Amino acid sequence: MTALERRSSFSLALIFALRMLGLFLVLPVFALEAHKYPGGDDPALVGLAMGIYGLTQAVLQLPLGIASDRFGRKRIIVAGLLVFAAGSLLAALADSVTGLLVGRAIQGAGAVSAAVTALLADQTRDGVRTKSMALVGGSIGLMFAVALVAAPLLTAKVGLAGLFGLTCALALAGIAVVLWWVPPETGHAGQGPRGSLAEVFRNPDLLRLNLGVFTLHTVQLSMWVAVPAMLVQAGLGRADHWQVYLPAVVLSFVAMGGLFALERRGHLRGALLGAMALILLVQGGLGLLAASGGTPTLWLLGLLLFVFFCGFNALEASQPSLVSRMAPPQVRGAALGTYNTLQSLGLFAGGALGGALVKWADVPTLFAVTGALCTVWLVLGWGLHPVPRQGSDGGH
Repeated sequence: MTALERRSSFSLALIFALRMLGLFLVLPVFALEAHKYPGGDDPALVGLAMGIYGLTQAVLQLPLGIASDRFGRKRIIVAGLLVFAAGSLLAALADSVTGLLVGRAIQGAGAVSAAVTALLADQTRDGVRTKSMALVGGSIGLMFAVALVAAPLLTAKVGLAGLFGLTCALALAGIAVVLWWVPPETGHAGQGPRGSLAEVFRNPDLLRLNLGVFTLHTVQLSMWVAVPAMLVQAGLGRADHWQVYLPAVVLSFVAMGGLFALERRGHLRGALLGAMALILLVQGGLGLLAASGGTPTLWLLGLLLFVFFCGFNALEASQPSLVSRMAPPQVRGAALGTYNTLQSLGLFAGGALGGALVKWADVPTLFAVTGALCTVWLVLGWGLHPVPRQGSDGGH
């Protein structure tokens, strides 16, 4: 990477990290802490409150991605972070699960993922873009690990309201990064010929990638409706869940090196399909553990979570890079907006589906459904033909 590409990659990864840390700090403790609020005894309402920000993100990702094509990436990012901070503050002041739901919905309205990834694609060459996107994906995974360690400790000190207050502060810090560290825009947005959204929907591989990110995040959030309770059932106290999460996430980063090696050798398609298969394998394993009727084995839960994060991190790093590579520059924001819309719909669907299945069916049924979704994803994704990157890692 050039110095400018490094600056762009690290600064934009930091924006993602600050925003996602705020979201992830809440995720491991939300289902448990929401019981302390009026309405917290309704699993479906709690699941909806967990996932509602994904719905509002889904509504706004595409419009804001298109807006970033026309009005500039950085303006849209700053505006979105301000909205996200406002939603976080409202959630911090909430006194019921319904209030939490409203705050989470406004958080989601700050839908900046498409604009951030489009700006990163604008400022990096094709030959290094997967590496840049991997920095973003790695920052997300690292923040998840940090949140899993810090969330129980912080919750014990400041409660769920304090976590949302911290989330507000992190969003404001993200605005400072945009204004003072992210490199100036290249001038692409709003200039040159305007593309058509139809260009995005005519590409079958872009459709496969959109299906993939929807399924991945539906499964991810559905899992976290049930996984914390399974760890408690296995004998691990709520404050100690990081002892399983942290090694699983950190070791999965080490395994990500295999993705870059496979891409360099021209085997990216096999790596992507393998990652999908890992996600499916984990759903089957968790379903069998839940259906066994006995106490889950802690080490086996940890192993399954490690395998999940190996697949999850590989897909998080490679899929947005492929979207930016396949989309024409004049509709890059729209293509990434579409991609992030499906990602956000997956988050909403996962929270709502997980909560509903736990309430009206049981945990084994939840994992049966997520396993079925992964099977459909793998079958439809089989025809994926990733576009090879242009140039080497050095950009030559």
